Amino acid sequence: MNRMKAALKTEEGTFEIKEVDRVKIPSDDWVLARVWVSGICGTDLRHWKKHEPHLTCKIMGHELGGEVVEVGAAVSSVKPGDRVVIETLLGEGTCDWCRVQQYNLCPDLYKVRMETVSRAFAEYITGPATKFHLLPENVSYEEATLLDTFAVCLHAQHRSGLQINDTVVVIGAGPIGIGQLQLAKCSGANVIVVDVVDSSLQIANELGADAVINSEKEDSLARIMELTQHKGADITFECVGGEHMQQTLDLATKTTRIGGKVVIVGGFENGNVALQLDWQRLQMGEIQLVFSASYAFHGIYPEMKTCLDLLSKGKINARKMITHRFPLAKINEAFETAQAKAETGALFVALEH
Repeated sequence: MNRMKAALKTEEGTFEIKEVDRVKIPSDDWVLARVWVSGICGTDLRHWKKHEPHLTCKIMGHELGGEVVEVGAAVSSVKPGDRVVIETLLGEGTCDWCRVQQYNLCPDLYKVRMETVSRAFAEYITGPATKFHLLPENVSYEEATLLDTFAVCLHAQHRSGLQINDTVVVIGAGPIGIGQLQLAKCSGANVIVVDVVDSSLQIANELGADAVINSEKEDSLARIMELTQHKGADITFECVGGEHMQQTLDLATKTTRIGGKVVIVGGFENGNVALQLDWQRLQMGEIQLVFSASYAFHGIYPEMKTCLDLLSKGKINARKMITHRFPLAKINEAFETAQAKAETGALFVALEH
């Protein structure tokens, strides 16, 4: 049992299933788990079919549920056979941010996580015991794969200061946008969701959106103003990012009321990004641009564990977000399906190991 199957990134940006050395526990407070289900998210798709030499032959993936198979001598929180969800955020552990559990801001976050816990597209994974959370019986491995998504959304909501009865606009109805919708509704907000994919907007409708808008079929800004008595939203969450950021962030700043907040959840492309925004309106209206990155702790509570509690209690719905399932051996087909969501109706694609 010294080998395992894994999907390795190719030079062309696709994946190749190979046998590699099985990961081992490096210290007595770490855990080894068998991955049963992993997921494909928007961050993964930004690397799809891109020539990225630094990722060639690397194992990727950061959303997963699995089963503990081995624990270090100092571990008492989990044991072999336990069903778990695994946090895939791991800093270097000694910086000022890690010291106060803001490891999402660790300067070495991506370097460390990519070498350890951010390797979900494989049979086995290892990480510190603190990153392994026990799954209640009523939460499946599939549902567990969406807890990373929900935790990102919860962190953004904490950053936003959202209050009961706030009017919220969510731009983007991918997994993050749908997660943002559900958490905002849990907190008593009125939520409008904007996207260009009808199948995603239909899911948003079924999960409680107060209004949905296809911005390719109607004037989204005019409709939002009509729905908000021409004030705009108290908070707008930008949940698209990537190459569309110019359009989506510009819309987010225009849909937000004077004195409101724009929370940027969608990821930027690498390098400097020049954005044309109505900066004078932002300044004169004291509209805050709030950046949100991954998740960590909120007070004494791990944000992923909070989302696990909400899921277990039925307050958020992960099952409805999983639209497609593929075996890990068909990971390239799974990525194609996730990428072509307008044609396939994909929202969140699960990989069964």
